[in-house]
Parts: sequence; structure tokens; C-alpha cells
Amino acid sequence: MIIDVHVHLYWPEVNADPAGWAAARGERHWSELATRVRQNGKPVQHFPSVDQLLKEMDQAGVERSVLLGWYWETAQSCEEQNAFYAECVRQHPDRLAASVTVYPPAGAGHVEREFHRAAEAGFRGVGELSPHAQRHSIEHPAFERALALAGLAGWPVNLHVTDPETRPYPGQVNTPLGDFGVIARRFPQTDFILAHWGGFRSEGLDNVYFDTAASPISHGPEVWRRGVDALGAGRVLFGSDFPLRLYPRELEGPGMGRMVEEARLALGNEGGGAEAAGTPLLPLERVLGGNAERWFGRRP
Repeated sequence: MIIDVHVHLYWPEVNADPAGWAAARGERHWSELATRVRQNGKPVQHFPSVDQLLKEMDQAGVERSVLLGWYWETAQSCEEQNAFYAECVRQHPDRLAASVTVYPPAGAGHVEREFHRAAEAGFRGVGELSPHAQRHSIEHPAFERALALAGLAGWPVNLHVTDPETRPYPGQVNTPLGDFGVIARRFPQTDFILAHWGGFRSEGLDNVYFDTAASPISHGPEVWRRGVDALGAGRVLFGSDFPLRLYPRELEGPGMGRMVEEARLALGNEGGGAEAAGTPLLPLERVLGGNAERWFGRRP
């Protein structure tokens, strides 16, 4: 089973006019990241529907995708995205899982209400969150409440990480890597997935994992072997960052399938490890889905 743990979708109102919606809602940072165009005039990403996501998954051989929220600058945006994701999961429970997003500066009441609604809707995780982009302390009480609730629910928390080794881009927010170690140590009962390879800094913590989102843009094909060697195959989860255009010089679409093939080429395309009882999964099988199945499989 291939599971993409890092996918974003937006509701029809956003897709109809992304820049206009962001301006009206005060979502300046998201707009800077998501609506810009490259030097060649092509958009950084598209704004697909859920049906277009499912088509992309079918073409890539991805069985399940995890819908991640965004680190919005308002509670209203979080609530609307959570409601949209609840409907997506209701319609496609066999293909989609979802993570709840929150805006901690709105307070613990907002966090608790959204977690309650998410639990009722069958959500499986939290994030993508970014205290640095949402401009609050990693010790903010409502943020800590969200991390504690995630641990109680058994939901992993996906945190946005900016790798300091990658070249700067518009809208980039510095995320000191040491902060993530502090967070993970403070909440040992909560599992964390650090996005974008987490700066390749594991600190040997048992509750920290890493996703591969946006690898083709931020790194290159060599990142797969480097990441697995540095972090361990049991700690890496495949994530595409759909609908980001991963291969802007080569492909018009997001490139989810191309990224799957890149992982296969880098880590080896052997199969069969999952069929024999007691046989350990091969590194490729772990990365593409085996590690994520405990949280996001059909029967977590």
C-alpha cells in the first residue's frame, strides 16, 4: 500500500479565486506561498478538486492520501478547512484520511472544539502546524493543549519545518530546528511527523518521524538515500506536498506519480517483504506506506 501523508486541498470558495479569498480573509502568508508564479510565469501550484486528487492518486498508484490542514492565520480558515475535510473523508473513507488544523492564538476553547469535531468525523492526525508561521511561542498554552490532546487520541502531529540548507524562497519562515526537539521531549506520548525531512535532524527521539514533502524542489533524487541513511527507513514517510508542482521544468501537473517512481529508483524496487509473515519490510516498502499504516491505514 502506498500512502501519501502530505496532501493539501482547498474548498471551492478558495479554488475559485485564491488570491481574492486570501486578501479578504487576511491570509497573507498562505497567499504569498500558494498563489505566486515562477519566473517563467507558471503557477507554483494548482487548485484541484477532490476528484482531481483521486485521479492523480490512481495514476500514481497511491491508495490513500492524508489531507493536511494549513497553518492558517485565522481560526475561521482552520474551521472551514476542517469542515471541508470532514466532508471529503465522509465521501471517500477508503481513499482519504484527514488531519485537523487549529490556530492556537484563538485559545484552548477553539482547539478543543475543533478536536472534538475532528474526532466525530473520523480524523486521524493533526497539522500541518507551524508555531513559527502562526507567530506564537512553542510554549503557548493552546498549542500545548493541542499536542496533549493529540497524544491522548493517538494522532500524529505534522509540523512544518524549513530546512536551513535549502535555497530561500518567497514567504519562507525560519523554523529553528532545536525547537522541534524541545517540543518532542516535552510531549513524549505524542508522535510527531516533521515535514520536508525535518532538516535531517532526528536527535534520536523515539516519537519523531519525517515526511518527504516537496523533495524534488528542495533537494534532488539523492535525498532518498541520504535521508534513509541518516534517519532510518523506519522513520521516513512518503509525502508529496500535492498540489505543489514538484517538477516545474518538466511537468505541468503536480507530479505525484513521478515522485513515487523517483523513490523506487533510489531505494530499490524489490517486493515481497510484506507477504511473508514475520518478514521485515524492505526500506522502500516502509517509506512508501508501511510506516504510515499504523496511523493512516484502513484499520489504524
